[in-house]
Amino acid sequence: MNAGGVGGVQFPRWTNWLRVGLIVALLTGPPYLVLLVWLGGSPLTTDVGYQPEQPVPYSHALHVGQLGIDCRYCHTTVEQAGFAAIPPSATCLNCHQRIRTESPKLKPVWDAAAGGPPVAWVKVHDLPDYVYFNHSAHVRRGVGCESCHGRIDRQEVVRQVAPLSMGWCLDCHRDPDPHLRPLEAVTAMGWTPAGDRRVLGRGLREAAGGAPSVQCWTCHR
Repeated sequence: MNAGGVGGVQFPRWTNWLRVGLIVALLTGPPYLVLLVWLGGSPLTTDVGYQPEQPVPYSHALHVGQLGIDCRYCHTTVEQAGFAAIPPSATCLNCHQRIRTESPKLKPVWDAAAGGPPVAWVKVHDLPDYVYFNHSAHVRRGVGCESCHGRIDRQEVVRQVAPLSMGWCLDCHRDPDPHLRPLEAVTAMGWTPAGDRRVLGRGLREAAGGAPSVQCWTCHR
């Protein structure tokens, strides 16, 4: 028996269930997809604590914490460019051509310096392609390295300590004052101001031209 029709076209009775299925899909599909993306793709659940093994076991706790090497010695572009450059092998060998020259841990560095493939460092803080982030814009306005990367001077293996989510970024853009410091202290780990942090930050923000933008196009270009 036919279930009826539209414009003279008759459909089988079982097609009535298609309407039920369509209604169920419309009611449950969007919430399910939103929940799936939020739980499965949120930095809060996927990235915080990310600590990949690197091809060369470089210790920030040793080089930054104990030896006091400034972040900008290796990451030379943070003040001028949108990205923080990974140092070439030549930077490592400025020291290691005289120090621990026979260490097997440095073999990938020596191989790269001799014309082999570059050291395949694994990126830790990796924002989505649809997010625009400029390191220099933050560093030159007094956002300290540890505000985003944590106490890197205590990390044997670099790990992600902040969610880097849109909400986390917006919280700082809406209230940047507690996170600002004088430019000479941008790379200082464990820095604390002599006075009230918020008062100091407000003065630095006003001197730099006001509050950062919270418009969509700021990060999504």
